[in-house]
Amino acid sequence: MQINRVRNLRKVELQGFEGVNVLYGLNGSGKTSVLEAIHLLGMARSFRGNSVKSLITHGENDCTVFGSSERSSETQALALGVQRTRVGEARIKVGGEPVRTVAALAEHLPLQVITAESFDLLTGAPGARRRYLDWGVFHVEQRFFGQWKRFQRCIKQRNNLLRRGKVSGGELEAWTRDLAQTGTAINEYREAYFEALQPVFSEIIAQLSPSLAGLELRYQRGWDKQLGYAEALAQGLVADEEHGYTHTGPQRADIRVMSGAYAAADILSRGQQKLAVCALKLSQGQILAQKGHVSSTYLIDDLPSELDQVHSKRVCDLLATMEAQVFITCIDPREIRSVWPESHDLAMFHVEQGSVEPRSDAQ
Repeated sequence: MQINRVRNLRKVELQGFEGVNVLYGLNGSGKTSVLEAIHLLGMARSFRGNSVKSLITHGENDCTVFGSSERSSETQALALGVQRTRVGEARIKVGGEPVRTVAALAEHLPLQVITAESFDLLTGAPGARRRYLDWGVFHVEQRFFGQWKRFQRCIKQRNNLLRRGKVSGGELEAWTRDLAQTGTAINEYREAYFEALQPVFSEIIAQLSPSLAGLELRYQRGWDKQLGYAEALAQGLVADEEHGYTHTGPQRADIRVMSGAYAAADILSRGQQKLAVCALKLSQGQILAQKGHVSSTYLIDDLPSELDQVHSKRVCDLLATMEAQVFITCIDPREIRSVWPESHDLAMFHVEQGSVEPRSDAQ
């Protein structure tokens, strides 16, 4: 893997990755930047936000990352490359050939991220939880992305007509009809995935913390469950005309972690919230593996934060049972050695002032 001009990582070449890779060093050394570079390779952006300028090394015009994704079904690794410029341009190559969409890149390197930002799954706006749900649907249902793109086009056109007040004639009816069809399909894909996700989450959260075994997931599709989407759009037309946008639909869907009648975010401690986030991420990785798709790659920033040694070990024990590659950061490598199963080898990398060096003697 080659990293060029990503934050304080001016030029880094990494080799010797194993199933479990520990990046250790002082705060500000560049550990999280390595995780960002891997995320850039799989999603063409950082997990810290959408600002490309902050990702690029100060004074430089672009950043690039090159690497490869290996699948057991393929005879050789698939080369991946991403360049982002300060003005926002993205150049992506898969197997040496340019591709136009991030989706064409993401399918080859499924990433699960557990960082401070991941708490948004519990405490943030519904958009973060929709993205979480759609990540899973995208990787297990090939038809989803096409319907999702069609839905985005339909709702944009419908909202444009509503804002301009052009609600007469057949144009609005045509876009509404297409919106209802594709929105219904998206909801069906989401519901099918949610049915698979819910029991896996319940099993994993109980393993991580028996006291949290009562947590459950609830899916809200974005309109009255007693109505079909076409009916919901018809009933909401007056409100849509008045406000100039579409009120109901998959764009309002949500998935919540609940404890009885209460949102988990309102009653759980910070450590319990992190366990719930870990359970959500591990659940998706397990479903992907069960479906026979390429295994997830986990990017975990500062696992020991908010978790005691017992619960850190439970997370590591579960990760060790999955056929997943893991990149995990910490300050002291002993923090991970003490909680990872002894039967598994760990590849150690020391990060200091933007330099990354493999260390076989890290204790």
